[in-house]
Amino acid sequence: MAIDPLLARITIDPATCHGKPCVRGLRYPVQDLLDLLAAGMTTQEILDDYPDLEADDVRACLAWAARLARVKGVHVFAA
Repeated sequence: MAIDPLLARITIDPATCHGKPCVRGLRYPVQDLLDLLAAGMTTQEILDDYPDLEADDVRACLAWAARLARVKGVHVFAA
C-alpha cells in the first residue's frame, strides 16, 4: 500500500519531541499546528510565523488528524 504523500511528511522519532508526531523531522509537533488552526490561525499566518514550514506541512497535519478521526467506535469511560 502506498503512503499518502502528505502523511509521509509526518514523522515519529523518539529523539524528537519525545516521539510525538512531527512535521518532516522538525520540532513542530502535529498537535501544536492543529491547535493553531483550531484557534483560528490561517495557513498563511502559520507559514508567516514559521518560515521553515510549507503549506503541504499544514495540510499534512490535517490529513493526519483526519486519519486519526476514522475510528470504528468510541468507548466512554466513567470519570
